[in-house]
Amino acid sequence: MAGLITTIPDYWRPGRGALGLLKPLLGAWEAQPAGPDGASRMRCTRRFAPVLNGRYIQLDAAWVAGPGRPYEELALFGKGADGLVFHSFTSDGKRSHGVAVAATDVDPYAIAFEAEMPAGRARMVYWPDGAGAFYFAVESRTQKGWSRFMQHRYVLLPG
Repeated sequence: MAGLITTIPDYWRPGRGALGLLKPLLGAWEAQPAGPDGASRMRCTRRFAPVLNGRYIQLDAAWVAGPGRPYEELALFGKGADGLVFHSFTSDGKRSHGVAVAATDVDPYAIAFEAEMPAGRARMVYWPDGAGAFYFAVESRTQKGWSRFMQHRYVLLPG
């Protein structure tokens, strides 16, 4: 399993409060392809920042699938009735919402969210690589378990 580590790295330690779990993701990150499929080879930047007086974390993601094929996502993470939740809106007009879950099958320190999508249950997972970066994967739930269809490794952008 890519990036499995046994001790939590300092840069991956959560912060305090309801949004503390997301502290390791704050900043601007750029993807390095980490999987064999087309989605895993796309360029992507992810920017996580506190907004609305620190009550939410906003994700701005920009994907480049090829010339003239941008794909954007805006998501808000915040405290909800079910715990830490997200609401996502994408440039193709889709939207989703989900809740934080454990994903210890991926990594003991994973940050994960599940959402019910039109095609079934999906999960997005972030986990540390142990070297100051993190992995990100998107998976779908099948009868046999989780099936990964996209994986990136993100490095922190300067500045």
